Amino acid sequence: MDADFNASVTRRGRLTLPSCRRSGVVDWAQDIGRVDVAEPVSISTGIAGRYASAMFDLAREDKGIAALETDVDALDAALKESADLRDLISSPLYSRDDQQAAITAIAKKMKLSGSMTNLLALMASKRRLFVLPQLINVLREMLSVEKGEVTAEVTSAKALTKAQSDKLSKTLAAQVGKDIKLIATVDESLIGGLVVKVGSKMIDTSIRSKLSALQNTMKEVG
Repeated sequence: MDADFNASVTRRGRLTLPSCRRSGVVDWAQDIGRVDVAEPVSISTGIAGRYASAMFDLAREDKGIAALETDVDALDAALKESADLRDLISSPLYSRDDQQAAITAIAKKMKLSGSMTNLLALMASKRRLFVLPQLINVLREMLSVEKGEVTAEVTSAKALTKAQSDKLSKTLAAQVGKDIKLIATVDESLIGGLVVKVGSKMIDTSIRSKLSALQNTMKEVG
């Protein structure tokens, strides 16, 4: 199916709902079976991977890797900041048409690329918007491989300054031997310190984790 889909995309040069429907090559629901938001994460990641592969191939062919990275960063930030957007992509209360109309309007307001806007609309029409977080993660991994860099997710109690981000990036780059793309988020509950995740490795230097460890030690003593 992916080969047919990619061929269709290549011929038309853009990912569009009408063309996909006419050609019948992107009936994701029939191809992989019905999946709802309660399905295991592994299945959601598998669905997201197929969309991501098609999107990434299209971006590469159109020399739109930079635009794709901008779209991914924007969507990632929007999902983290907006509870309404998270509700839109996951709630079964929204109809397909409502989801499609809403996500299209949001994409245009965010000034996402035409290809990404069409992909989101397609996902809405197939009731697949709930895999958007996994789609972002898969695309990030593909972008990192393409650029020869490693993504590091950093969570701090307060927003890092540019100087702090640059210093952390250089430190991590020296350790892993590759350029680092820093994805920073804020979690005030950490109180202080950082939680850094690079691939499967995580370094937790937050005060919250130290307090939790202290509490566990006190329980053991008691």
